[in-house]
Amino acid sequence: MDKKDMKLTIGHLYPDLLNLYGDRGNIACLMKRCAWRGIEAQTVEFNTGDEIDFQDLDIVLLGGGSDREQRIVCKNLLAIREQFKGYVEDNGVVIAVCGGYQLLGKYYKTDEGPIEGLGLVDIYTEQGEGRLIDNIVLESSVCEMPVVGFENHGGRTFINDNTPFGKVLYGAGNDGESGCEGVVYKNVIGTYLHGPLLPKNPQVCDWLIQKALERRYGATELEPLDDSREKEANEYIYHRFVKQ
Repeated sequence: MDKKDMKLTIGHLYPDLLNLYGDRGNIACLMKRCAWRGIEAQTVEFNTGDEIDFQDLDIVLLGGGSDREQRIVCKNLLAIREQFKGYVEDNGVVIAVCGGYQLLGKYYKTDEGPIEGLGLVDIYTEQGEGRLIDNIVLESSVCEMPVVGFENHGGRTFINDNTPFGKVLYGAGNDGESGCEGVVYKNVIGTYLHGPLLPKNPQVCDWLIQKALERRYGATELEPLDDSREKEANEYIYHRFVKQ
């Protein structure tokens, strides 16, 4: 199928509440990397009270927010948990950042009490002592380039037997001890990396687009883009923090 006949719909969930970490930059990156290839893409924002039909969506972005905002969002999403779960199990593409990552799991145990999670992935989070704040560099099976970003989280996430998003080369990761960061389950990526994530890591962005196209249209191949500037920035961060 010609790329010009392809169309992707990106669902940005609750940007009115989950908006701490530049997630609109992730949306802009997805949109641009589709447009540069001649793939039509649209973003639909779903704010508090809006109805969400996951059947219409190809990529879902669940961003980061404070514990208070997470509680509000989770209350809304619990009402449609089965639909969201069905989307995930049907290989729907999800990128969940920070608070959104925590919401994927069973619960987030905080000092103010537990926040019930969606249970979409077999993970859980518990509040730790102090916050894990630093630049972070990963080696990930999702892409060839190192994954780079910034982390700032008080929760410690435990992913059980699931596949991590990456091995930590520099930084703290999920819990500061395991050496792992994030989670990959089917076509879902959960991660603490922000800054925002996708403009810094174009190959991760392309992984999401590729998976969405394959789910909607079958086997397809993305034409390469000129990522020379992105690679230069990526290499600088890698050598600054890993290859010192």
